[in-house]
Formats: sequence, C-alpha cells, structure tokens
Amino acid sequence: MVSVNVLDNKGKVVSNLELKTIDGDMGVMHQALKRQLNNARSGSANSKTRAEVRGGGRKPWRQKGTGRARAGSIRSPLWAGGGVIFGPKPRDYSVKMNKKARQHALGLAVSAVTDKMTLLTNLDLFTDYSTKTMVGLFNQLGFTDKKVLLILDYSLPNAHFILRSARNIELCKVISSNNLNVKDLLHFEVIITTRDAMESISERYLA
Repeated sequence: MVSVNVLDNKGKVVSNLELKTIDGDMGVMHQALKRQLNNARSGSANSKTRAEVRGGGRKPWRQKGTGRARAGSIRSPLWAGGGVIFGPKPRDYSVKMNKKARQHALGLAVSAVTDKMTLLTNLDLFTDYSTKTMVGLFNQLGFTDKKVLLILDYSLPNAHFILRSARNIELCKVISSNNLNVKDLLHFEVIITTRDAMESISERYLA
C-alpha cells in the first residue's frame, strides 16, 4: 500500500488516499511498451525495385563490340537512378498482446509511478475555457516547466472546459482515465488527476 496526498486547488494537503500497488515481472510492462511503440509505426516506408522504376525498357547499347560491360537496362540497381535491392516495403509492425497481460502491465506502470502522482479533490475551478487558469493551477502546485500528464474523467460536466484549457500548453498532455497507456505514464514527470478518477483506476488495474 502507498499513501498519496490529496490536495486542493491551492496545493494544500486535505487528505490521503491509500493505493494498493502490485508487483510482478517488469518484462510484461516492457513488452506492453514495445507493443505500443510498434503499433504507432505507420509502416509506410517504400522503395522501388528495378521493375517499378520508370524507364529502362531499351537495352542501353549492344551486347558485344563496344568494350563496355554488358548492360540490359539503365534501371539496374548498379546504375544511378536504378531500382533498390531489398529496400523497405510497406508492412505492418503491429504486435499482439493478450488483454489480461496488457491490464497487468498497466497495473505495474501505475504502481511504478505513484511517487510522481498528484491527486486533486476536484477540478471545479474550470467553469470556462481558460489556459491562464490551467497555467495558474500548475504554478500553484509547483509544476512550472514540468512535463505534466493530466488524467481526466471525460464524464465530468466541465471536462470539455478542462480539455480545451490544457491543450494549448506545450508541456501538458490530457488523456482519458479510460485510455491509460504505459508510455505516457512513464514519460511524464508529473501526473495529475482527481481522487475519484484515481479510485476508479485503482479498482480497474490494481484490484
């Protein structure tokens, strides 16, 4: 169990939340991270073979008598402008991973980053779109110039205000509490969410 402070919007500790953590093979988390990075690849790299390069249908010179090496096409891979031997072709880099293994990996990731979590009682101060208010909140919490991951419960009535208030901040990223991923949890220096959202995450991944 780990105790995480719950703060108000001014950075004052108002309560604590006891979080259950899980142990396990970190290789599962590494596998989940590799899967996420691989699945993000477009796989659109493409090069043309000698059959696909335009031109080269005519033999450049006759077979014998010129003193030069034999040549059948100016699009040979040996020629400038020719085809590419064993070059990249569009392919699918995606990797499969069982659902239970993915959930276990997320549980391990959440357990590993409890030390950089900041829980807020609520985000009720956002009643309109305001980047200034969001920056002020980060400064109040002492997270100026930090890479901040904001985990948001999209079912909140003011979720669209919070989302639009944060999306213009360079070092901040907002994700849904239903779309947690290993990469973001490990990458960001600070993770901010509400007590209610963290409790639902705990029930889902740390039970």
